[in-house]
Amino acid sequence: MSTRTALVGGGAAGIGHATAEHLARAGHQVVITGRREDVLQDAAARLRDRTGATVLALVNDVSAPGAAHAALTEVVDRFGSLDVLVLNAGGPPPGRILDVGDEQWREAFDLLLLGPLRLAGLALPGMAERGFGRVVFVTSSAVRQPQPDLATSVVLRSGVTAAAKLLSREFAAEGVTVNCVAPGATATERRAQVLGERAAAAGRDLADVAAEDAAHVPTGRAGEPEEVGAAVAFLASDAASYVNGTVLAVDGGRTETI
Repeated sequence: MSTRTALVGGGAAGIGHATAEHLARAGHQVVITGRREDVLQDAAARLRDRTGATVLALVNDVSAPGAAHAALTEVVDRFGSLDVLVLNAGGPPPGRILDVGDEQWREAFDLLLLGPLRLAGLALPGMAERGFGRVVFVTSSAVRQPQPDLATSVVLRSGVTAAAKLLSREFAAEGVTVNCVAPGATATERRAQVLGERAAAAGRDLADVAAEDAAHVPTGRAGEPEEVGAAVAFLASDAASYVNGTVLAVDGGRTETI
């Protein structure tokens, strides 16, 4: 089997970075994208040092018009094809649904839904033509168990989940799978931001709010980015060839629905 190429959004930190490392260790050539070149280049260097894999840092804002075409063109020019696409973007600012303004909705729509769908739409035909492809959307467990202060994430990532299901059926016969990984509480900067805002709004200590949040997880703790990355890497592998159109929750059992 020839070396496969994976593109991972938000690869400079958190879940994206952990996913990129798992894929690099599995033998992929990895392209990580993000908005800040200095941070992205440092992250790529760390991945190369730890894994010995080919890792390319690509500055790209998924929410910008033209960004999807630019990213795919760069990957294909450099490596010949794109085999694994991990659509992972940072979450928009927290907010309750009636407190979110029009501009916030537009920005979140471009970041979480339109931008990722543009890139998936450009990548999928080439995957189908070659007879292999893996697309994984990183969403949130909040699509199944909504959290009131994460309104834009809940609404728009629910749309991503529906879109992934449609795409999974359209391309399955060509050897392409499309799935979602839905992380729960995970030890990332995003979680720290959300908990910090909750603590500030309630006038409470951050450590107490974090402990209370973790107590709602049956495992009694927040997950680690590496644990989510491992789930994404599995869905990107040959072993997951019959897993298609699913939402894999990585949340310690917190989601109460079946």
